[in-house]
Amino acid sequence: MRQFFSQLISFPYFFKLAQLSFPYIFVISIFVILLGVSWGVFFSPSDATQGDVYRIIYIHVPAASVAQSIYYTMVVASITYLIWRIKMASVFMISMAPLGALFTFLALFTGAVWGQPTWGTWWVWDARLTSTLILLILYLAIISLFSSFDRRDSTDQAVSIIVLIGGINLPIIKLSVEWWNTLHQSASITLSGSSIDNEMLIPLLISILGFYIYVTAIGMRRMQIEIIKREITHNWVKTIFQEKR
Repeated sequence: MRQFFSQLISFPYFFKLAQLSFPYIFVISIFVILLGVSWGVFFSPSDATQGDVYRIIYIHVPAASVAQSIYYTMVVASITYLIWRIKMASVFMISMAPLGALFTFLALFTGAVWGQPTWGTWWVWDARLTSTLILLILYLAIISLFSSFDRRDSTDQAVSIIVLIGGINLPIIKLSVEWWNTLHQSASITLSGSSIDNEMLIPLLISILGFYIYVTAIGMRRMQIEIIKREITHNWVKTIFQEKR
């Protein structure tokens, strides 16, 4: 196990592994997303109270789940970098931040589309919505911070610290509907069970799985690009470009 982990954090080994697995993971992710979203939008029953407008959950819920999960993993990566100075951890953070921002924006946008007919407004300063907006700002700050330093070590250090501090927002997002009286409904899927009918739940779980697989694929590709930027002067990178000619 230790040997595999040592190989995995090696830039050349990870690059080759990602190169081989990316096409398969990407194709699987698209298939699973299309299956889940199509099933939910076209074949699941209408909701008793919301009618058909609820069907946006097949995009909104997976996007919100992925947006938060990306930041959770970035917090773990930041701790890893700050303690052990593993460069792959910083590559992961910098590569995943744009994906986190994208899915946080998608969650906010689809939430607004869902909220307008449900609440009668596109936006309220609800605790869940506000804390999710803060998450988007954190992602954008990390992306901006990455381009503001000339030295790579300084950038990695600063990004790691900001990510770690921003982790305070994660439990606020998760528990906001329990701590405050908000318009946003409480979680429908928990470890103890689900309040959603299985006809709606199954395609939702498939959609969530598809989004996670997609993020895995695109995240690997973005990490490959970041690795090339960092290792462009190394012989193993030059060898790869020579083989493609």
